[in-house]
Amino acid sequence: MRRKAFSYLRLRFRQILLYLAVIGIFWLILYLYHVRTDALTYAVILSAALCAGAGGLGFLRYCRHTGRIEEALGLIPEELREFPVPREFSEKLYQEKMRQFFQCYTELETDMRITRQEMTDYYSLWAHQIKTPIAAMRLLLQSYEEEEIEEESEGFIHPMKMELFKTEQYVEMVLSYLRLEEMSSDLSLKWYETDQIVRQAVRKYAQLFILKKIRLDYQKCEGRILTDEKWLLLVLEQLLSNALKYTVKGCISIYMEPGGEGVLVIEDTGIGIQAEDLPRIFEKGFTGYNGRTDKKSTGIGLYLCKSICTKLNHGLAVESEVGKGTKVKLYLSRKSITVE
Repeated sequence: MRRKAFSYLRLRFRQILLYLAVIGIFWLILYLYHVRTDALTYAVILSAALCAGAGGLGFLRYCRHTGRIEEALGLIPEELREFPVPREFSEKLYQEKMRQFFQCYTELETDMRITRQEMTDYYSLWAHQIKTPIAAMRLLLQSYEEEEIEEESEGFIHPMKMELFKTEQYVEMVLSYLRLEEMSSDLSLKWYETDQIVRQAVRKYAQLFILKKIRLDYQKCEGRILTDEKWLLLVLEQLLSNALKYTVKGCISIYMEPGGEGVLVIEDTGIGIQAEDLPRIFEKGFTGYNGRTDKKSTGIGLYLCKSICTKLNHGLAVESEVGKGTKVKLYLSRKSITVE
């Protein structure tokens, strides 16, 4: 209300000055013609009271008018309600321009939504269709492996199997990324044994551990967790994929951090992450020094993990040192996580 009062006074400031000037002129002329002072004072008081009353009524109309405008603009950009009848031509121009802007915004939003849906449908179709040739290639490799092959061919099959496995994971990541916006409607929170979920991820990547000759140091993950198994498993698989991708030799360790706080640790002896890159590794599309060196990193994996963990109310943190390895901490205890 105070803001409206100041606005109204600022709007009527020139009229008030004009009124005071006219009253002053009349009072001065009548005074010079020796009109009684008490009569002049009485006339000034009556005219001032009349103007104050008119100003008060004008302020009430101004408040109602601005209230209707605020109500019309209150639901933008979702909805633009009907404006009150404009009092001035300039206000009419503003209202017309606002309607034009809102119409342009609505059309642009509709076009963007249609384009986004078409793109999502296309990539979803592509991701499902690409599974057929992947499955066919896997069958061909299996049939070729079952035959009696020479040692030179054996050295060709193992890298092919590893690259085929990576391709399957990339396709799964695309599908998960497309479903991320509608993840809330797909959640099914239940209590699970932590070790049961972690072992699923480890079994899936067991073949890659063997092919890359990376040692796995696995300690049983005690405890139970309230989560969505499918989405948490996706996070674990992506973290294991990153650890295997950037570990040339050595060991990957999986264990629960001592202290009983429900912190799952995935630690590797890989190339590590630059200190200046650590604050931005969860940003969408950020690849950092390692990504620019590798030339194939997309910057989507950790962003996807962070987004899923946020919606599951789990925490995710990374510690790393170049040349020594990376330690990823997954905070599974929901009570210790604060929503930002």
